[in-house]
Amino acid sequence: MSDLPDHYEPRIHRAEVTSTQRLTPGMIRVVFGGADLNDFPTTGVGDEYVRFFFPEDPDKVPGLPHISGRGWEFADGVEQSQARVYTIRRHSPGALTVDFVVHDGGIAAAWASQARPGQVLGINPPYALYERPPTTRRQILVADEPGLPAALRIAEHTAATVPTTLVLEVRGEEHRVSAEVEGVDYRWLSGTGNGHKPSQLEDALRHLTIGDDTYVWVATEGRLNRAIRKHLRHGLGLPASHYKCIAYWQDDAEAWRARYDELGTEFRDRIRALWADKERDSEEIFDDVQRLYEVAGL
Repeated sequence: MSDLPDHYEPRIHRAEVTSTQRLTPGMIRVVFGGADLNDFPTTGVGDEYVRFFFPEDPDKVPGLPHISGRGWEFADGVEQSQARVYTIRRHSPGALTVDFVVHDGGIAAAWASQARPGQVLGINPPYALYERPPTTRRQILVADEPGLPAALRIAEHTAATVPTTLVLEVRGEEHRVSAEVEGVDYRWLSGTGNGHKPSQLEDALRHLTIGDDTYVWVATEGRLNRAIRKHLRHGLGLPASHYKCIAYWQDDAEAWRARYDELGTEFRDRIRALWADKERDSEEIFDDVQRLYEVAGL
């Protein structure tokens, strides 16, 4: 993660809607502004992400927490608002652009579908995950619709310095977002994935030549993300520095959560214990966590 400016004191900001735009049948662009974003920082990295805090009533200001380490806390008497993670599509002084995938259900999707100027969300400082080694000479960016804004922004930031292939999966051609970046090889997959049909992303990636000079960034649905990571790490033997796999969403999330809760505290304690082991390599821990999830049907 790129560091935030030394002079910046992390806090939760108020982000006010200034405009909205329907980009595709399934994506709404919201631009945020307001005086409280004048000092909002940026990591300068294409997949930087934030947490939005949503009010129960969209026309009211949400109860906002205060920063506590890498998390946050609500003061006594402050109504706790629910948070959801999104990547920033664009950042300029005093303004943030975020592209929301809209679908049935979900707090953020419901809010974005009705968003209008003047409404306010809370937003925490950004973090980023993309970290391409300077020795790599090629990059492949893989995403379905929720990961699409981050993949496009990474390409905009980096394609001038490294040959870039984008492998992007959307529900249909009408869901493609126009973002032509010079020198980028676009591979669009339509009518698949995103919870509608089996994804073709893993198969498409397997048909690409991926050598030890390649960096692969992947932002997809959770189970698919684990399968792609297994292919990159164990199938191709890429070192951990040469890939980044991030689960942006979970297909049939309610059933997934029900199964997770059904497994009880013993299962959750095993997962926590694995991540708490600071002596082990994080990728080895991830392997163990992934195996537990697969055996449990998650």
